[in-house]
Amino acid sequence: MSDAVPEVFPPTLREVLLRPRWIGMLIFCLVVAGVFAWLGQWQLGRAIDTDPVPEGATEVVRPIAEVVEPGAYLPEPFVGQKVEVSGWWIGPDFLIVESRFNDGVEGYWVTGQFRLWDGELGLGQGPQTSIAVALAWAPTREDAEAAAIGMEGVVDTVDIGEPAVLRGRLVSDEGPAMPPRGEDPQTMTRMSPAALLGQWTDVEGLSVYRPYLVSDDPTGGMGDNALVAIHSPAPSQGSSVNWLNIFYAAEWAVFAGFAFYIWYRLAKDQWEKEVEELEDAAAAASMSAADPEPVTAPDGPEPARG
Repeated sequence: MSDAVPEVFPPTLREVLLRPRWIGMLIFCLVVAGVFAWLGQWQLGRAIDTDPVPEGATEVVRPIAEVVEPGAYLPEPFVGQKVEVSGWWIGPDFLIVESRFNDGVEGYWVTGQFRLWDGELGLGQGPQTSIAVALAWAPTREDAEAAAIGMEGVVDTVDIGEPAVLRGRLVSDEGPAMPPRGEDPQTMTRMSPAALLGQWTDVEGLSVYRPYLVSDDPTGGMGDNALVAIHSPAPSQGSSVNWLNIFYAAEWAVFAGFAFYIWYRLAKDQWEKEVEELEDAAAAASMSAADPEPVTAPDGPEPARG
């Protein structure tokens, strides 16, 4: 009579999940999910503007010093902000920018360097700061160049002791661009203060604003000309909800849930593997018990036949 093989019961899924190894994995997943949840909350906080710019705020004329500093990027709430500056035009620096559209019609902009007044010292005294100004639009290059030459002549006759006052709308820098192939290397097709600075005069030690100013007055306070004011409407009121950030926040929430799913899936795979191994071992033992090895006769002489 053979000894009975003790029956081995497979572990339950709960028993596998409560093992120290998988408890440690769960704690790690909790940390990962916590980081994902924090990132989702951060994205959600950026998605909803709790303090939107009041409608019409950009149309209230403000001193430029309250809006942006020289060399700094224009903050998003102040894009299109109306500002007022005082200073002087720099005569030789009226330049032309091509491919400018005004109410859907392509033409040219006349631009200039406006040296700001600090409220105390005069032109050329103390630290110098300038802003690029888009003055007016012309339908042809000839008209734009003639106006630029005329403005330069007017500036040469203006009393530099009296700063001019200029109002307009602040617009972000468009960035420089290479001129079309075969064109003059000095040709400009974008309103970029950085590109204009490369052609301005008297720029040693000069601070420059990154955004540019679209002048309300096409003459810039320098008398009449045949140019047209640049069409610069108020910026549209944007939505206070950024749906792209909300989508990102939802993604982080999904990632946090996926961390727990990975933990559960790995633990369940381990449980299924152990159950399968026990079942295979039990099946092999059952087959061995049901099919014992045949008994063989001992070796010896073959019995005589009668």
